[in-house]
Amino acid sequence: MTDGPFSFAIRHGLPDEFRAQAAALYWAAFRDKLGRVMGPDQRATGFISRVLDPDHALCAIGPDGDLLGVIGFKSPKGAFVGGSFRDFVAVYGMAGAALRVALIWRLQSDIENERFLIDGLIVAPHMRGRGVGTALLRAMRQEAGRRGYHELRLEVADGNDGARALYDRLGFRDIGWTGTGALRHVFGFRGATTMVWPVSGP
Repeated sequence: MTDGPFSFAIRHGLPDEFRAQAAALYWAAFRDKLGRVMGPDQRATGFISRVLDPDHALCAIGPDGDLLGVIGFKSPKGAFVGGSFRDFVAVYGMAGAALRVALIWRLQSDIENERFLIDGLIVAPHMRGRGVGTALLRAMRQEAGRRGYHELRLEVADGNDGARALYDRLGFRDIGWTGTGALRHVFGFRGATTMVWPVSGP
């Protein structure tokens, strides 16, 4: 539980009653990046709600029991938002699934053994700038340490200046950049910077 004029609790997992809300928040956060691939909106939120894994997330719950934010992670056992080809077929049909899987695969980050990989940080719009994102990242840092990792890793897309400022402020550092090539016209950004954050330290 954080202290101060506004308090909220960080908890492991995502309660089932927040599944639809988390899917809507996730889509709102990543729609500009994935809209041309995962849209239309109703199908995208339906797909996300179908596949998200509550065991691969931490969430922030407000004093009134409302969902304020979620941070997901990937592991060898799965991801916060993953999904199989069968899931894509169920939502988009066979032809739509084949195209979307081929494109989404280009954005997938590998699961490595050295760093704990963040799979999306989302904060309710009315709660941004109130410490929710920072608290979720710090909680994920503790989770990474508990699992024996030495660093957190994430990808931040070009143009996502607000998120980049937060990561810089917390002490994440750049270790590389990956371009999207011709697919920048599909995803709407030129590339993404890989950033890491040591589990130990300030």
